[in-house]
Formats: sequence, structure tokens, C-alpha cells
Amino acid sequence: MVTENLQQIKVSVSSLVVRNGIYQAVLEYYDENGKRQQPWRSTGLKERGNKKQAMLKAEEIRANLEKELNLKALNNSKSNKNPTDILFIEYLFYWLEIIRHSVENSTFTSYRQMTNNHIKRYFTENPIKLVELSAIHIQTFYNELMIKYNLSANTVIHHHAIIRKCLDYAFKMDIIPSNPADKIQRPKIEQFIGSFYTESELNTLFEKFKDDPLELVVLVTAFYGLRRSEVLGLKWSAIDFENKTITISHKVVTVTNEDEEVKTKTKMITKSKTKNKSSYRTFPLFKEIENLLLYTRKMQEYYASIFKDSYNKQYKDFVCLDELGNLRKPDYVSHKFKEILKNNDLRKIRFHDLRHSCATLLLKKGISLREIQDWLGHSSSKTTERYAHLDSSTKIKSATAIEKALSFNGNKKDILDLDSNTSTNVNISNC
Repeated sequence: MVTENLQQIKVSVSSLVVRNGIYQAVLEYYDENGKRQQPWRSTGLKERGNKKQAMLKAEEIRANLEKELNLKALNNSKSNKNPTDILFIEYLFYWLEIIRHSVENSTFTSYRQMTNNHIKRYFTENPIKLVELSAIHIQTFYNELMIKYNLSANTVIHHHAIIRKCLDYAFKMDIIPSNPADKIQRPKIEQFIGSFYTESELNTLFEKFKDDPLELVVLVTAFYGLRRSEVLGLKWSAIDFENKTITISHKVVTVTNEDEEVKTKTKMITKSKTKNKSSYRTFPLFKEIENLLLYTRKMQEYYASIFKDSYNKQYKDFVCLDELGNLRKPDYVSHKFKEILKNNDLRKIRFHDLRHSCATLLLKKGISLREIQDWLGHSSSKTTERYAHLDSSTKIKSATAIEKALSFNGNKKDILDLDSNTSTNVNISNC
């Protein structure tokens, strides 16, 4: 792609100085050749009583210069096209490079993968200029995703988010007069339907994972309702054996480095922050989990002693390692989990559904939604409220109350006898 390798030029206000009684904005940026530039721009404001206004003016000057420089870079790209001639798909890749370092690696990877799949294919087959892109073009693309490729409404919404953000940037850069994606009626978000294991099923699952290398991973996930990235990011420094607590503060994610000239590579990175502020949380350390942790630590010491130089000491502070000291890969965990379920004829669920199982179990035991929200680390109560609809057994208490309050005075036997001569049977329990 022509503009894929373009890097955004970021301009900052280095300082605000006074020259000849006028505030001057000293700007700073690195040009396309990596050379540092420090242009001065006059605010036109006198020194006396105008410092705040000068700061605001400096920010305006900075934004205008940044826009000017990036438009120039776009114009001078390999395509040698004017911004008005550039194709939408070319601009989309240009935008991806702009946001690469301003979003999470996992977010960028997701954007890049979706772009390289359906968006790139469709808008390469249908080359539309950025300035000519209309709402009908975008809507036709969404219709194809849902009808021809049978993608879910939620997946289409993810594509919409990418396209809308890209076009919003083009609008702010004054390349297009408005954002055509704003005129699109997004597909309706599909209702959340989660799978979960009952208390009995969880206990059976624990038995099947006993002495398995992933036993600790499965139990910690189910007991605390952790995200996969959180349990794999668990560190020994986060476990306080003296005070019997375990703190969730790290995560492990998989990112993909993609390059047209280099084979796609996947790597794992550790992050010292969780998904959001609410995700940072401390739990009491269950005795069973504590015993497993102590055993795991002894086994890590044992493996380090027998494999010596072959043992990876880079991740020595992490809990979930393989025999050679490498971090457990997220995909491996999900695959192994699926394999164990299949080999033991257990009901199929996703690894992430252990988190749902934890939430449902807490709800069933009478724990409030607010308390469950804190336990799971949800930033919004709306996310937690989804679990209120998962387990139909939680409605039995309400159904019993209604049955007692609203009695039917007629003779039930007579009612059932009405159709005694027919072949139809009524099963009240299934209503």
C-alpha cells in the first residue's frame, strides 16, 4: 500500500518566550528525515496581561502547523497524489500509521487485522477516492459483510468504529467536508448471551485438570473471575503470602507485527497496567489457591535447577510459566482448555466463560451486582448487569413467590381433563 509507511509528524509547544514585547511560540518536531526542527511563530499578543491567551494561541498555532506538515507529507508520499486524489483505502493505512503509537498494541493489532481482511479486500475491489466516499458506499460494504460473509452485527460494529475514526481524522484535517460514517445506521448490538458452568460442572472440571500444567491457571480464573490476560500476567510480587492477598495489576497480551515485506510475527508483551482502573483489585488468598501457588513456585525452582542455562530467567517474577521458564501463551491456554473439555466429554464452553461462571455463581449465592462488579473489575455496572440474565435458576425464587401470591381457584384436574380426548399433552413445567 502506497501510504502505509507514512509516519505522522507530531508538533509540540517547546516554550513560550517574549521577543520585542510579543509572545512567541517555540515549536518542536522531527521532520520526515528524523531531523529536529524548532520553528518560532508569533502569537501577535503583547506580553502584558496576555499570558493565558498567548498559551491558547500557541496551541492553535501548533495544531495548524501539525495539520499543514502532515498534509504536505501525504501529498509528497510515494504516490505523489494530492490529498483529494488519494483512495480511501490508502488513507486508511496512512491513518493506521498515525495512531500506531497512540493506542494499545492489542488495539492497533485488532485494527490492522480487520483492515487487512475485509476492508482492504472490498475497497481494493471497489477503489473509491476518499473525497468521494459516501454513506451508501459504506452501507453497501456492511451489507456484504453480513449477507455474503455472515459476520455478526457486533463484528460489523467493530469495522464501523475503525472506518468512522479514520474518516473523523480526515474531517479534522479538512480533507473531507463531513464524515459520511456518521450518517450510517449501525447494526443493532446483539444481546449478550454468555455460557457458564454450574457449581457441579466446575467441580468436575477441577477434577479433570488436577495435576495438569494448567491446573493453577484454570482454578485462579474460575475462583476470581479473571480475564485470561490477567491470570497470565500474575506476578509473584503481587502475592502476599503473609497477609493472604493476591493483587491483579498486570496483564499479558499477544500482538502481531505486520509488514508487507516481512512475514507476520506474533509476540507476547507484558503490561504493568490492567484494562482499566477498576481492573486493579486485591483479593483474599484462598487456601487451595495458596497451596497450588506454593507448589508452583517450588516446581519453577526445580525446573530452573535442572535446565540451568536453558531456563528462561526473563520471566522469573511471573507465575504462569512452562517448564523452560517461558510465559504461557494465551492461545495455548485456550486451545489446551478446549482439548481437555473434548477429551473428557465436558460441555463445550470458552476459557473466558470461566469468568462468566464465577459471576453467575456469585449472583446465585446472593451477592449483589455492585459487589460482583468490584470482584470482576468492571468499570461500568451495565457490564455486570448482563449476568443477571444468565442463570434462569435465579428466577425460581421469584416464580415461587408469584405462584404463592397468585393462586388459581379453579379445579386444575378439570382443566386438564378438558382435552383428555385429544392427543395434546400440556407440560406446565416447560412453560
